[in-house]
Amino acid sequence: MKDDKKHLFDDPKNIKRLLNIFYLCCALLVILDFVIHRHTMHKWDSLWAFYPIYGFVGCVVLVVVAKWMRTFLMRPEDYYDKYSTANDNSDTINKNALTNNDLHKKGAHHVDY
Repeated sequence: MKDDKKHLFDDPKNIKRLLNIFYLCCALLVILDFVIHRHTMHKWDSLWAFYPIYGFVGCVVLVVVAKWMRTFLMRPEDYYDKYSTANDNSDTINKNALTNNDLHKKGAHHVDY
């Protein structure tokens, strides 16, 4: 390959540095949770780690609902192939006989040609 340029995330040291920065930010946010006073509207807002637990439960619920919806929304792999082959036989225009110049002269602007 000509373009064997090394990118930022090709080096494992950079990935380790990025993860360490991420862990440091998480630890800083946990420490700030004890220091910063939050103005809460409900009793459960003042519970320790309410928002991380709420976010985790919300993500789990989304995954469970998506798996359930997959049972009735999922289509077979060849779903669109069945319908596209039925329409191909009913075409009356010979696509090979027409060139792009002929189509533009007639004013047709079809992507398929």
